[in-house]
Amino acid sequence: MFYAYILKSLKDSSYYYGSSSDVEERLKAHNGGITKFTKGHRPYNLHYYETFLTRKEAIARERFFKSREGYNWLKEKGII
Repeated sequence: MFYAYILKSLKDSSYYYGSSSDVEERLKAHNGGITKFTKGHRPYNLHYYETFLTRKEAIARERFFKSREGYNWLKEKGII
């Protein structure tokens, strides 16, 4: 299984969009300061995720989240 996910910073309420085959391990990495962007916004919690059968689908959904259309969709659904 693969996941497209959204993390929310508990420090400044910013969002981070990503994809991974292991969301829990990825969250640990973000909170551990391994990822450059998220390092200054720690700690994070898992705010939202979707499950996919392929990595390609998860990456496509992550890209959608990062688009203007995706942002508007997330706002309409009350996710962010």
